[in-house]
This record gives sequence, C-alpha cells and structure tokens, in this order.
Amino acid sequence: MSKLYRERIYGQYVDGRENSVAPSSVEGFEPRAPYIRRLIQRHFPENHNATIMDLGCGHGALVYFARQAGYTKVRGVDGSSQQVESAHRLGIQGVDGGDVMGTLSGLESESHDCIIMFDVIEHFARDELIRVVDEVRRVLKPGGRWLIHAPNAESPFGARMRFWDFTHEMAFTRTSIAQVLYSSEFSDVTSYEDEPIPHGVTSGIRWMLWKALRLLLRLYLAIETGDRGRSAIFSQNLLTVAIK
Repeated sequence: MSKLYRERIYGQYVDGRENSVAPSSVEGFEPRAPYIRRLIQRHFPENHNATIMDLGCGHGALVYFARQAGYTKVRGVDGSSQQVESAHRLGIQGVDGGDVMGTLSGLESESHDCIIMFDVIEHFARDELIRVVDEVRRVLKPGGRWLIHAPNAESPFGARMRFWDFTHEMAFTRTSIAQVLYSSEFSDVTSYEDEPIPHGVTSGIRWMLWKALRLLLRLYLAIETGDRGRSAIFSQNLLTVAIK
C-alpha cells in the first residue's frame, strides 16, 4: 500500500523545502567533492569496468564523480522526477527514473559488483528494508559490495538526522545495521565514521577539533558505562560497507 506522505514529498523533493537540494551547476558539488572522492578511492571496486548501480542517486553527484574517476559502467536511479530532471539539467549521464524495489527486481541475479544507497535505507519501514536487503544480496556478485550511508542514532545529534527529512522511517547504529546484514547472510560488515576530510587549512582545523571532540565523547561514554568507545561512531551519519 502506497503512503500518501511519500507521494506528496517525493513529488516535490527538490523544491519542496526552504533551499533546493540540487545545485545550479556541477560546480555546486565541490563542497562534497573531498568526501565523495575519498569514498570512491577507498571503497569502490578496483576494477574500473565494475558494474555499479547507485539506487536513490538524487541529482547524480556520486555518478558524476565516479565517471570522473574512470568508472565506465556506473548508473543511477531515483524515484523523484525532480531529482532526475536536475541530473539531466546538470549534464550527468546514466541517471534514470525508477523506484528502488522495482529497479532491483528487474536486475539479473549476481549481475552487479557494487550497489550504492546513499541516504536511502532510512526511508523504508522495517519489513520493506528486509525485502530490499534480500534483493540487493541476490543482485550482487559473490564478493560484491553494498555501500550504505544512513543516519547514525549513536551520534549526540542522531535525532537531527533521523527527523531531518519527513520521510525518514529509521536511524541506525553500527550494531543494528550489522545485525540486519549479518542475519541476511552478508559475509562482512564494517561501518565508518563521517569525519571531516582535511583538504585545506579550514578543513584541517575542523578535523583536529573533531578528533578532540571525539576524545571527549569517548570519555563521557567511559564514565557512564565503562566502555572506552574505541569502536563507537559519533558522526551524524555513518557509512557501512557490506560484502556478500
């Protein structure tokens, strides 16, 4: 059964807010460039001919940078017609309209090296997400990877990201997302913090301040629970890499 709020919000996903989520040109991607380029360098398949699908790709920023990095078989799909139109306006090729489950069900089993869902899985209810997990695992090749970016409930500001979007259903922790993926027969699951990426003076200062703040948060955790928090993730979002 479709949900009325999804139809209304997704229909105006770019413009139905105080500030448009899509930039006026690809130069507007630059604030995100250091993070996305590091993501590609660290977590994308080594083979630049790998078959990659970005589900819920938005206006195509990750597709754009992946193509810049030399990945020739990367595609994006998004359920918002406004997001797809924005990608086309920005000149980003390989972005089409379509919903997550419909797209997955149309893909052959063991056909993809990498599936990407950036800020997507939090939009599903629990039973919906289980069906998505099963479909992703079916579509991935043996050893293929699923890159997931989602709100982190373990963060001191976890509620900020959980409720930032009216269509969000859930937030996750490194333990809860691992629980879902391991129980669905993924062989390896690792989550990472969204720490600042040093690429200049200002970002370098932010990185150092983040490290200092992280130590304080670990101290708080240790005082309350005795857990030193070495594996805790305190950023507002987390990145998870799951291997089939």
